Amino acid sequence: MAGTWIFVEQRDGNIRKVTFEMLSEAQKWGDEVSAVVFGKGVAGLAPELAQYGAAKVLVAEDDIFAEYNTGAYVAQLAAMIEESSPNAVLFAHTFNGRDLAARIAQKLELGLATDCLEADISAGKGVFTRSIYAGKALAKVEIASAPVMGTIRAGVWEVTENAGAGEVVNVDVKATAADVYQNVKEFIPTVSARPELTEADVVVSGGRGCKGPEGIALVEELADLMGGAVGGSRASIDSGWLGHELQVGQTGKVVNPTLYIAAGISGAIQHLAGMSSSKFVVSINTDEEAPIFSVTDLGAVGDLFKIIPTLIEELKK
Repeated sequence: MAGTWIFVEQRDGNIRKVTFEMLSEAQKWGDEVSAVVFGKGVAGLAPELAQYGAAKVLVAEDDIFAEYNTGAYVAQLAAMIEESSPNAVLFAHTFNGRDLAARIAQKLELGLATDCLEADISAGKGVFTRSIYAGKALAKVEIASAPVMGTIRAGVWEVTENAGAGEVVNVDVKATAADVYQNVKEFIPTVSARPELTEADVVVSGGRGCKGPEGIALVEELADLMGGAVGGSRASIDSGWLGHELQVGQTGKVVNPTLYIAAGISGAIQHLAGMSSSKFVVSINTDEEAPIFSVTDLGAVGDLFKIIPTLIEELKK
């Protein structure tokens, strides 16, 4: 069973958009595209995955896969790769995707390109485009080992419907209790009506210039009026104004929205690494020399406590 495999990012049956992006893009490479999904009660996801081009849906169902578990997932996927020899395996560049892809690459001694913006896979080789030096340059990386493996940044590819057969293939479960070396005691989700940070079309982020919860409240109101997600720089996260899951940057999440609004963010290189590939960047800062303006399409030098209320007032009209 050759072809291209897309590892499905899902929780409780909710498939993340980046999975559909990868399925859509993989149609261009002329290879049979299969979705690989682990979990409990996940075979029912096949029609949704087929809608975006999955010819086959390889399903590994067992209690051991009910929650993401590094040891079990690595053991299962490694066994499947060794048995079926796919041409390529792609993962989302998420916390789980990065963890799983890296460990598979180490276990099977394969090459891996991470945080990729573009990919061209053919003839057993993959050429990936990666952002380096906090977005200041792009690097072309060739992976010649088989299978070709890469993690893909969310939001860089378009989602297109291209119906596939969606044939469900139930694979043998190879992972055992001996592969589990960590147990999830409890998962407490962050409940929010806002879109997920890495999948949002609009992201409004607040930094040190917000000066506290009052400024963050303005950021949140602006984001809600625009149907966007809220993010923050490390300064606002470390200050306790926003949760750690909302940090944008090298040590947080990488975002690629259509519109990114940076309010009171100076633009340290670590932050730029997480947002500089956004399609359009608007920045508000009192310091006209702030590094954030180097990646800004539309900048406002001024006080966010005056500028954002004006924007909010206009959006409410």
